[in-house]
Amino acid sequence: MQKMTKNELEAVIKCRKPGERLVFREKSFTDMDLTGWNLSNMDFTLSEFRNVILNQADLQNSSIENTLLDGCVLRMVNFRNANMKTASMRACDMTGCNIEGADLFGAVLERAKLDRIIYDEKTQWFQMHCPETGPILGYKKCVNDRLVQLLIPADAKRTSATLPSCRCNKAKVLTIKSFDASEEYEEAWSLVDENFVYRKGQWVEVKDFNEDRWMDSTTGIHFWMTREEAIRY
Repeated sequence: MQKMTKNELEAVIKCRKPGERLVFREKSFTDMDLTGWNLSNMDFTLSEFRNVILNQADLQNSSIENTLLDGCVLRMVNFRNANMKTASMRACDMTGCNIEGADLFGAVLERAKLDRIIYDEKTQWFQMHCPETGPILGYKKCVNDRLVQLLIPADAKRTSATLPSCRCNKAKVLTIKSFDASEEYEEAWSLVDENFVYRKGQWVEVKDFNEDRWMDSTTGIHFWMTREEAIRY
């Protein structure tokens, strides 16, 4: 990964032609203050920002796909229509950011500060993937390609981050079948915890359910909203 100084970045931007999309793929930016900079319509895919302040920067229509920004200060950044897929923003201060129309599929937001963040109906993968209220059906892939259909009741706690996978604290096992539904089973074992067993007709519950929706790999009953999503896991 090529390191790039603040002066080098500024020099390239100054030579920019009207409407030109600047490409900074696989670049490393370290220890710099870019507060208020116009970084719109730029490609930072696969790059890294370490100890960088980006307060009020304009990243509209830019790409930070698969970019490392852990711990950076991003207060009131304009991410409108940005490609933020799989960006790592752990512990970032994103207070007041505008993510209208942005795509956050797979973005990591663990411990990020998201107060007063602005989003709209075009923002992808920021709102919950599963319904926040009411009973729902879920599907789970288990050992030996057994597919479990779950009833998540209305009073169950449920979360999702920026991926199709969801979590809940309790569910009832409705059916356990093979992927092609040609065979039925009475029980199935979790792919993660071999001691966690799903038995047809019984309830399962996780007492130490983690309610932080942005913590994806944590305690809870992981499920998918469709059979196809569960099978592809």
